[in-house]
Amino acid sequence: MFVGTRKDAYGVRSVVRLVFVLLAVLSAFARAETTHVFNFTTGWVNVNPDGVGEKKMIGFNGHWPIPDIHVNKGDRIEIYLTNGFDDLPTSLHFHGLFMNTELGNSNQMDGPEMVTQCPIQPGDTFLYNFTVPDQVGTYWYHSHSGAQYTDGMRGAFVIHDPDMPFDYDEEMTILVSDLYDKPYYEVADFFLSQYNPTGAEPIPRNILFNHTTNNTIHFDTDKTYLIRLINGGTFVSQYLFIEDHDMTIVEVDGVYVDPTKAKLLYIAAGQRMSILVKSKHTKSKNFAFMQIMDDEMLDVIPADLELNRTNTISYSSKNGEAKQAYIDSFKHFTNDFHLVTRAKTELLDTYDYQIKLNVEMENLGDGVQYAFFNNITYVAPKVPTLLTALSAGKLATNPAIYGDNINAFVLEYGEVVEIVVNNHDAGKHPFHLHGHVFQVVQKSGGREDGEDPIDYDEKNPVSAYPEYPVLRDTVVVESLGHVVLRFQATNPGIWFFHCHVDWHLEQGLAAVFIEAPLLLQERETLTESVLNTCKSGNIPTKGNAVGNEKDWFNLEGLPRQPAPLPAGFTFKGYVAFFFSTAVGLWGIYTIAQYGLGEVVPDDQELAAQLKALLNNK
Repeated sequence: MFVGTRKDAYGVRSVVRLVFVLLAVLSAFARAETTHVFNFTTGWVNVNPDGVGEKKMIGFNGHWPIPDIHVNKGDRIEIYLTNGFDDLPTSLHFHGLFMNTELGNSNQMDGPEMVTQCPIQPGDTFLYNFTVPDQVGTYWYHSHSGAQYTDGMRGAFVIHDPDMPFDYDEEMTILVSDLYDKPYYEVADFFLSQYNPTGAEPIPRNILFNHTTNNTIHFDTDKTYLIRLINGGTFVSQYLFIEDHDMTIVEVDGVYVDPTKAKLLYIAAGQRMSILVKSKHTKSKNFAFMQIMDDEMLDVIPADLELNRTNTISYSSKNGEAKQAYIDSFKHFTNDFHLVTRAKTELLDTYDYQIKLNVEMENLGDGVQYAFFNNITYVAPKVPTLLTALSAGKLATNPAIYGDNINAFVLEYGEVVEIVVNNHDAGKHPFHLHGHVFQVVQKSGGREDGEDPIDYDEKNPVSAYPEYPVLRDTVVVESLGHVVLRFQATNPGIWFFHCHVDWHLEQGLAAVFIEAPLLLQERETLTESVLNTCKSGNIPTKGNAVGNEKDWFNLEGLPRQPAPLPAGFTFKGYVAFFFSTAVGLWGIYTIAQYGLGEVVPDDQELAAQLKALLNNK
């Protein structure tokens, strides 16, 4: 098992801290604040987003899709979220927002349940109350309770910049996503069951473009458009391109980059990218805005699955809908590793603390396939990790009190942290860090299933370290590849690091960074919302991971991952057992059907039904 390793401290952290405090004070004086108040109640809404059939989606106040939120830099946001479900908890996360305690915000506003807050129980209301003092750009907000946002509890969150560093005439926001037939909890139940021993991710029935298919957006001639792109999906990455139009990338994940021309974009779940597009001089033709599933992520491609979706850029309604456009290869999308921050943020050329995380996918003794960092699959504690940190006094710096089931790492204030993710899985993983952007300092290519993984070798990196590395909060690690990330720990809080393929998070692919907890204790007081939701859910607000305040190292009753497979019982054995059992049961069924004089399906139909079972169709 890998553990974190720490170099000698630089001895300048008190100076760094003072600088940040002074900047916070100056920022508070400089900004003109407007308060935006929203009252949202969750609930199910019957809609037909793709024209295939009615589907229950999660709306606010009886409407779906939920609203996009647009604010200006420096504004305050108050969201009163009432849980209108009968029997489900909920929460909200503001993806990409720092909730920086240096600048007066609270870590309690970050949103992931059992990490920074208790889940909001049916009938309860939680107040998310924060400012956006130092961030601009494209973000989004979504539920962080299980895979709940799969059913549409997701929307854009845009912070407008009064000092935009480039010119454009109009802007628009496009959220691409995926859509499933059944409610998220049914899909997750089947996915995490012995009936899916290979861990095959559920296949969506469709991909959406601003909550529908075959959408149309309107262009005027001789204008420059800023298009904010968000992948708010649960699973598949998407390729995007516009027929016969150049795209210029100017922002990724809320960070401006040097303008970079692109013909093809690749956006994984959780990522955002803003582009400038210049329109044509005439209205003689309408053009395709293509979105295409990354089908390499799919274990099976059902015959009725539409991998490509054609949306229309309309210059004139007289021209009709655009026809599907084509590209020569998917290999030439713009690699985010080569983007350069507009602010020329220099490489953090060394680190104080290195965290190595190996990604594995394995079956445990219950027959379910789980996801692991360093042989540990995340299992939520009985007390939200933030509440343990705030109530632990000096023990808050000891990772043992948070349990051995969450991949807890304690970070010191001001240190440079390096995260090394070695992917030993044949799938791609977009990893997201709450509370920070990170520098992407190394990023390998991928390999085919069955080949050896490309683990990071610090003495022999796969490429030169960039002088001005791209800054992101969500990055893709390729199949059997690796990424190396660096950031400075100047935002005290409890920050989740996890795969944004939400099915993989449900499998446990997550870690928790406990950043400067003693300083956090000085700044945080539990809000009434946190206390009330914990009380409603019968969840302790103090103590270690199991709520023990008397013996902080006694973790009796801690929720843990299932026991491993019995010795000698391999994953292949489970697969063989599953199919042998399925065939045997089918044999019994066919005999019974024959005895009743009914027609028995042929082998081809049997194969189709088994495939449908595995795909949760």
